[in-house]
Amino acid sequence: MAAAPGLSGWVVALAGTGINLALGVLYSWSVISKQIPETWGWSEADRALPYSVACLVFALMMVPAGRLQDKIGPRWVATAGGVLVGAGLMISSLFTSVSGFVFGFGLLAGAGIGLGYASATPPAVKWFPAKMTGLIAGIVVAGFGLASVYIAPLAQSLLNTYGVSRTLFIFGVSFLISVSLLSQLLRNPPSVLGVSKTQGPSRPLGFKVSVLPLDPGERELGPAAMLRTRQFYLLWFMYMFGAGAGLMIIGKLAKICQVQANIQAGFVLVALLAVGNASGRILAGFLSDKIGRTRTMLLVFLSQALLMFLLKFISDWPLFIILSILLGFNYGANLSVFPSITKDWFGLKNFGVNYGLVFTAWGAGGLLLPYVSGKVFDLTGRFDAAYAIAGTLLLFSACLTFLTRAPEGSSGSIRI
Repeated sequence: MAAAPGLSGWVVALAGTGINLALGVLYSWSVISKQIPETWGWSEADRALPYSVACLVFALMMVPAGRLQDKIGPRWVATAGGVLVGAGLMISSLFTSVSGFVFGFGLLAGAGIGLGYASATPPAVKWFPAKMTGLIAGIVVAGFGLASVYIAPLAQSLLNTYGVSRTLFIFGVSFLISVSLLSQLLRNPPSVLGVSKTQGPSRPLGFKVSVLPLDPGERELGPAAMLRTRQFYLLWFMYMFGAGAGLMIIGKLAKICQVQANIQAGFVLVALLAVGNASGRILAGFLSDKIGRTRTMLLVFLSQALLMFLLKFISDWPLFIILSILLGFNYGANLSVFPSITKDWFGLKNFGVNYGLVFTAWGAGGLLLPYVSGKVFDLTGRFDAAYAIAGTLLLFSACLTFLTRAPEGSSGSIRI
C-alpha cells in the first residue's frame, strides 16, 4: 500500500489550484474587451486579437515549459510565469493601441500563462497514488476553468470604477505577487531510494514501486514517433475545432449578450460559463473512462454543434444562462478528454512533451475562431455566420471520430 501523501501533497495541489485561479485571467478578456473605449478606434476583430495571440502563445509555450519544469523544477518555472503575466498586464495598461495589447497581453501574459499552467499539475499528481491522479489533476486544472467565477465580476467592478488601463495594472500587480508566492509552495516529492531516474518521476516516501514488463501490445511513443502517426493529426484537428469553438464564445460572450439580448451584465454569464467549464472537465473525464474517449468526443462535438446552431436564436436571460453553462461544459470536456487520450495512445513516458504538441491545437483554435468571429461581426454586425462556421467544423470533427482509432499496439497503460 502507498503511504498517504499527507499535508505536503495537499499543499502542493492547492497551490497549483491557486496558481491556475490567477492564470485564468485569460478568460476575463470578454469582459475587458467590451469596455475598451470607442475613442481608441478598435474594430471588433482588433478586440479579439490580443486574446487570440495569448491563446496561441500559451499553447506553444506548453512544450518548452514542460521540459523546463522537469529539468529545473516547477517552482522557478511557475515563478517566471507569474512575473511574465504580471509584467504583460502592466505593460498593456500603458497602451491604447492594438499592437501594445498584443505585445503585453498576447505575447508576455500568454507566455507566462503557459509557464505557470505547465508547472501547476505535474508536481501535484506526483505526491498522490496512481488511483488519485485523475482526481488531483481535475482539482488543479479546474482552478483555471473556475477563474472566471470571481475574475469576471471583479473585472467588471474595477472597469466601472477605474477603466481598462488601471484595471489591467491592478490585475498585473496582484497576479505577479500571488502567482510568485504560490509558486514557492510547488515542489516534487522526495525520491524513493533505490529507484533509478529511468523508472519514472519521483514518488512520495512510503510508496512501494515495482516496474513490471509491459504487455506485448503496449508501447511508448516519443514525440517524433507520435508525429509520424495519422492519429496525432486527427486528434490535432478535432482539438482545434472543439476548443476553438469554445474559446470563440468565451472571448466574445459579453458582446454576444449585448448584441442579441441587450444584456449589459454579461460578466454574470461569463462566470456561469466557467462553472460549466470546470464541471465538464471532471464529468467528461469520468464518462470517457466508462464509454471510451472517442465516443465521449462524438457526444461533445454533436452537442456543441447543436448549441452553436441554436445560439443565434437566443435573446433572453434564462436561455442565455442555460446555454452559457452548456457551452462551458462542452468546452471544458475537451480539456479532459484530449490529455487522457494522449496518455492512452502514446504512453506516459513522454506525456509532457506529447501533450504539449497536441495542445498546440488548442492555441491554433484560440487564434483562428475568435478572430474569425470578430471579422464576421465587423462585416455583418452580428455573430450568426461565426456560429454557423463553428457548428460546421464541430460536425466535421464528429465525423472524424469514426476514422480515429488507437495506434496499433497502444493501450496507454503502465504499471507502478
